[in-house]
Amino acid sequence: MNNYYVYILTNKKDGVLYIGVTNDVKRRVWEHKQKIVKGFTKKYNVDRLMYFEQTSDVYAAIEREKQMKKWKREWKVELIEKDNKAWSDLYEIL
Repeated sequence: MNNYYVYILTNKKDGVLYIGVTNDVKRRVWEHKQKIVKGFTKKYNVDRLMYFEQTSDVYAAIEREKQMKKWKREWKVELIEKDNKAWSDLYEIL
């Protein structure tokens, strides 16, 4: 069974937020950290993993990503701070 992840990255506490979806969150965040991924995350140095959730349903992951991208910033911050009040880089614990 495959796992899929919806994740939120930032560049610093209260900084810009990026939401993505992947089948390998550790590899994908590593790619962001290495600046392999061109575009928004590279331009704004967004490479700190603040939040992620896992599902075995790829369609559910894609829908969740789309849903979260439409959210107000306040809701995204609440989601992060529910389990990560210190805005720690969760990549270190993967």
